[in-house]
Amino acid sequence: MPFRFRRSAVLVFLASFPLSGCLFRTHKVPQELAPVALKTATKPELLKYINNEAAQIFTMQATVDIDTAVGGAKKGKVTEYEQIRGYVLVRKPAMLRMIGLLPFIRSRAFDMVSDGREFKLYIPPKNRFVIGQNVVTTPNPQQPLENLRPQVIYDALLLREIAPDEKAVPEEGTETVTDSKGRRYQQPNYILNVIRCPADDNCVLSRKIYFNRIDLLPNRQQIFNETGTPVTDVRYSNYKDYEGVQFPSRIEIKRPEEEYDITLTIVTLVWNQPLSDDKFVLAQPPNTQVIHLDHNQPTPNGGGTE
Repeated sequence: MPFRFRRSAVLVFLASFPLSGCLFRTHKVPQELAPVALKTATKPELLKYINNEAAQIFTMQATVDIDTAVGGAKKGKVTEYEQIRGYVLVRKPAMLRMIGLLPFIRSRAFDMVSDGREFKLYIPPKNRFVIGQNVVTTPNPQQPLENLRPQVIYDALLLREIAPDEKAVPEEGTETVTDSKGRRYQQPNYILNVIRCPADDNCVLSRKIYFNRIDLLPNRQQIFNETGTPVTDVRYSNYKDYEGVQFPSRIEIKRPEEEYDITLTIVTLVWNQPLSDDKFVLAQPPNTQVIHLDHNQPTPNGGGTE
């Protein structure tokens, strides 16, 4: 075919696209959020923020509203539970107590304590007292909330400092944001990749901490297991000033493998007040059914908190 003829044929072929309608489609691509001035930061500045925030917090007492949802693609459905009021006590390096109240009557729905290794959970409506390790050894896919451990809450609430056996590698990325009118944009952000390197030099990705470029505050944290699988995804939003500390008033905790989500909305928050040991003691009430999760003891009726 002569070159001139081939070129004409190509032009005719391309010109026919708009006439057919079924050969192509268009869609809008989110644009960079240009009207908002973005802040810049260096790696030392991001590290300083994380470590300074971690260093100035020793204890935490908070009243929270707790929203819980269970399910997803694996279950084929999502069940949302009614919001309940709760109380959270935290004392570094690893102590946590969390109490949830039943709606309306305000009696205890659960009471949970942890020392960072072992946890105890009392569920008055079911008259059960659960004891287990903070690491889930045998997950229960039928009852996702049975896999909840206090350490998940602790790690989501307080961003840990960058430890001596960790390295932080910064990167620039983008995130999709939605403005007040529902329009979506691509906006640059900063990401700190926290890599843990133990003595054997077998380095693994431990966390990813995302910084919003509008205010340079962390708005997301991903936590990974030893194989590099993301096990916890936390979103931080609606920062407020609590006694001189900027802290998110909304914390959304997602566990993609177990398929449960917990959202904590801060009602009141107090820092660094003394919390004695007895605040983290949970004794077994009389005549309760004891369940040892790490003894492969079957849980009656599948357990859970439904």
